[in-house]
Amino acid sequence: MTMNSHRPQLKLVIVGHVDHGKSTLVGRLLHDTHSLPDGKFEAIQASCKKRGMPFEWSFLMDALQTERDQGITIDTTQIWLKTPQRNIVIIDAPGHKEFLKNMITGAAQADAALVLIDAHEGIREQSKRHGYLLHLLGVQHIAVLVNKMDMVKYDEKIFRKIERDYRDYLKSVGVEPACFIPISAREGDCITEPSAQMKWYQGSSVVASLDHFNVATPDEALPLRFPIQDVYKFDERRILAGRIESGTLHVGDTLLFSPTNTRAKVATIESWPEEKITQAAAGQSVGITLSDQIFVERGHVASHVEGAPMITNQFRARLFWLGRKPLEAGKRYKLKLATAEIMAEVKAIEHVIDAESLEQIKATKVERGNVAVVVWRTRGVAAVDDYNANAKMGRFVIVQDYDVAGGGIISMDGFFDQRAATAPQVKSKNIFDVDFGVTPEQRALANGHSGGILWFTGLSGSGKSTIAKQLQRRLFDKGYHVFALDGDNVRKGLNRDLGFSPQDRSENIRRVGEAAALFAQAGTIVISSFISPYREDRRRVRAIAPDVFHNIYIKASLETCEKRDSKGLYKQARAGKIAEFTGISAPYEEPENPDLVIDTEAMSIEDCVQALVKYVEHHFVEPVKNLAIEGAEGTGDYTGTGI
Repeated sequence: MTMNSHRPQLKLVIVGHVDHGKSTLVGRLLHDTHSLPDGKFEAIQASCKKRGMPFEWSFLMDALQTERDQGITIDTTQIWLKTPQRNIVIIDAPGHKEFLKNMITGAAQADAALVLIDAHEGIREQSKRHGYLLHLLGVQHIAVLVNKMDMVKYDEKIFRKIERDYRDYLKSVGVEPACFIPISAREGDCITEPSAQMKWYQGSSVVASLDHFNVATPDEALPLRFPIQDVYKFDERRILAGRIESGTLHVGDTLLFSPTNTRAKVATIESWPEEKITQAAAGQSVGITLSDQIFVERGHVASHVEGAPMITNQFRARLFWLGRKPLEAGKRYKLKLATAEIMAEVKAIEHVIDAESLEQIKATKVERGNVAVVVWRTRGVAAVDDYNANAKMGRFVIVQDYDVAGGGIISMDGFFDQRAATAPQVKSKNIFDVDFGVTPEQRALANGHSGGILWFTGLSGSGKSTIAKQLQRRLFDKGYHVFALDGDNVRKGLNRDLGFSPQDRSENIRRVGEAAALFAQAGTIVISSFISPYREDRRRVRAIAPDVFHNIYIKASLETCEKRDSKGLYKQARAGKIAEFTGISAPYEEPENPDLVIDTEAMSIEDCVQALVKYVEHHFVEPVKNLAIEGAEGTGDYTGTGI
């Protein structure tokens, strides 16, 4: 079977309680729409005959041998079929509780859903749970199939009761099903044609209903969202690769990258195996090159300046929890938003929703299989969309212990866009770079060392300020141009308007990074002593001055820092008198690959300072000595600078 790529496409998830007939339905659909590969049906028939077992329609789509042995579906399988009007990707999602994580992965991709209910067994708890889960994940087009009508002798009364009761339930959770269809997947009733056994039913068949589904607004009509999957280097080019989730992209477009808030124009669009193209749209996987070499990495989201995603470190979400351990307030989890992976803390569980009664229950944890409304606080800021504005980018998956543990949709109702507080763009017009005629090399030769940034990061009480003061004195006594930036001397002036909220912390670090970069450009060794708890903020500072930034981790455990507590800050934080205090009520993210680790628990202050002096001499002084020697050898008239 060959699919026509120009036909409309529908991504369909099929859900239902175990043994309600999902695999049988898919097998029937594949056969009755002539979507099977040639010889597949006959091969399954022959296999069943050889094994001495009756033919089962479900065998046509079983992906694993163990599924046949166990008689259950244990994997999420994508299968293509074609109807008269469109191509359909069927995502068959398992119904067992222990396999619900696969259902989340499958349903999160779906445009529409078929919910299967056994006419003989009736509506089960899982039937309600699946209905609510589909609503939770934003699947708006739902058809309900009442299967195994042959087992109840095609009784209309049984069908009508299930239709009435389940329609009332779906309405209570905000879902309006497209239709209810009585079927027998095994016998083929109402799959592609009306059933002679159910003349009382005048509605569409399953296939006809699939052709009538109205898929939401085309993705290309939505604002541009191009999550960066990876950055590749070919020749001298940096190619940003990914899949366009929504909107359109053209050569020459000015792109805004979130959450860094940087801009650049699209120089080229690369497409494989085609030659260079000038535009691309939602659904295409492409690479782009930029006119300017700005800092971009996996997880960043490119958009147009108008209609950009929101930047925030907090959002509300409706989620379905599948983790083996309960989701708890105050704990941190990994979230996957498009291509970004970020750590986030459960700031509050507003309520848990009982899928059966829809009662809202106050709780401090969410047990496996439950639905909840949760407020998340991310480490650093993230680019997000409200689900109602962009369904593709308004979904997320929760990972726990390297496994999918839940998923949900984002609501920004009540939360503001923090973009204005995140790396603001230059507002002044007619700004031009000025070359004052003094190069960094000339400054380094004159000073006897290069300029650069020693960025101290660590918990309060780790020893940052103490070491910074002594290191500054030691380097100054050696004749080096050195200056220390510290929270106390910055927050009284440059950053006096900032508090200690996550967004203010980020802006504080950004400003310090810009100031430190100017000092370094002037040839000064800058010792920057700040907690700077978020990796993302430190990455941004490195991006400001990547060639001269040195990340120094002043390491000490929280327990040790609390014991030191010379200013009594930890004591106040434990008493609730200081909000957002790093290590107590706000997170600290240790550097993953620091340039140097100074362990103040294992080393004396003198040893720490001496280690840093050696580091400075190796990275800031030795290269300049070599530069001076090369200059003298090259010109024959170099007189030296005293080094």
